[in-house]
Amino acid sequence: MTIPRSDDLRAEVGAILQRMGVTSPPASGDLIARTPITGGELARLASHSAADVAQAVGEAAEAFRAWRTVPAPVRGRFVRELGELLREHKSDLAALVSIEAGKIRSEGLGEVQEMIDICDLAVGLSRQLHGLTIASERPGHRMMEQWHPLGVVGVISAFNFPVAVWSWNAALAFVCGDAVVWKPSEKTLLTALACQALVEEAARRTGAPAGISAVVLGGPQVGEALVDDPRVALLSATGSTRMGRAVAPRVAGRFGRLLLELGGNNAAIVAPSADLDLAVRGIVFAAAGTAGQRCTTLRRVIAHSSIVDDLLARLAAAYASLPIGSPLAERTLVGPLIDGAAYQGYVTALEKARANGGTVVAGGERVLAAEADDAFYVQPAIVRMPTQSEIVQAETFAPILYVLTYDSFDEAIEMHNDVPQGLSSSVFTLNLREAERFLSPDGSDCGIANVNIGPSGAEIGGAFGGEKETGGGRESGSDAWKAYMRRATNTVNYSTDLPLAQGVQFG
Repeated sequence: MTIPRSDDLRAEVGAILQRMGVTSPPASGDLIARTPITGGELARLASHSAADVAQAVGEAAEAFRAWRTVPAPVRGRFVRELGELLREHKSDLAALVSIEAGKIRSEGLGEVQEMIDICDLAVGLSRQLHGLTIASERPGHRMMEQWHPLGVVGVISAFNFPVAVWSWNAALAFVCGDAVVWKPSEKTLLTALACQALVEEAARRTGAPAGISAVVLGGPQVGEALVDDPRVALLSATGSTRMGRAVAPRVAGRFGRLLLELGGNNAAIVAPSADLDLAVRGIVFAAAGTAGQRCTTLRRVIAHSSIVDDLLARLAAAYASLPIGSPLAERTLVGPLIDGAAYQGYVTALEKARANGGTVVAGGERVLAAEADDAFYVQPAIVRMPTQSEIVQAETFAPILYVLTYDSFDEAIEMHNDVPQGLSSSVFTLNLREAERFLSPDGSDCGIANVNIGPSGAEIGGAFGGEKETGGGRESGSDAWKAYMRRATNTVNYSTDLPLAQGVQFG
């Protein structure tokens, strides 16, 4: 398969950025934007300093003071305009996602569509930020709750969803009356600049205040400045569990709010009654899609001993037919790993799996090294494991699928839950009792539990997030908007008396 030239990709990125309003693609600085397609350089950008972050947060705090008094449906017009600009630039932004993050074309387009969808949801939400009327025990009193804008929302995002996860936070924060300061991954800087240009254009068209959205670029020191700033009312951070452990105590120490989306070690139980054709399709996409670099990637299959051999044969045949190569090519289904560190993680995990008694039954090798020696394309691997050893319990951000067996459904549930992470999960079964058990309180312990679909590919209408070392945060749909607002309980006395609650007498 032909791999594009870095010069051609650099020129394409420059043209895309200009069309999206980033008129002068940066040519100097200490940050290097690269494409995993070739490993080549796309642009150079300058890091922001801690002082720059403080200034951006200060401007966001000033914008918030004006934005919070704008009626929510009017705030919705700004997000609607952003959604229209995303529709207009969908193809360009999707191409930029593919070039900078290595996603295949359909996944790049899908990520931008996810941004459009969350804008649509947020616009509708702007007329539904409702509280409750609560029965008061005191005569002549009315009790209610209201939801008010919270403040500045800091967003730290990861490379694998370089724009969608930001939009989950930003679209809701904007309609809730908040301002947003975003630190994107150092591996996906240009997509962030493109999104910021669209936000600024939407603000200009609708009269939203300057400073309502900002992007700060850099490494850990920039993230730390955002984490530690007491003016950041909510910090939403997506990344590794290790990152979450570093961030959480610092935000808690200043009594800030925290929304964490961390690691996943997602499994699919495949029962004897499963439709194996359906299961194979669901497993292959969930395990090999995005080159195994989703937090919801399927990393473990727990198959009944009576069907595991048949399932493995089908999976191995499907893996052998997966087109691997440039994500810009139409037939490609598996693009590159993000960088050399990701490749080393892939190699190390396979070595540990073999040392733990695992047998690689499909894939497991680097490919296309001659065509792109600075890029890292690998065959998605299937490894049959005798036990759920330490390497199986760890999240490796690469396309490695561990296959284990079970005999009783209780055993399958126990094995499924016996990992530190708790993001997404699935079961393939036609047995109603097994399906309902999986969704019950003593079934899957994950934030997302699916029946007869894989764990990857969530819709924006539902709350997204997980338990245990996944962090407990919830983003996107359902009532996730409440994280971006503060609750006030109000009691109004419209009588001439002053009764006290709980029958207390005073004077």
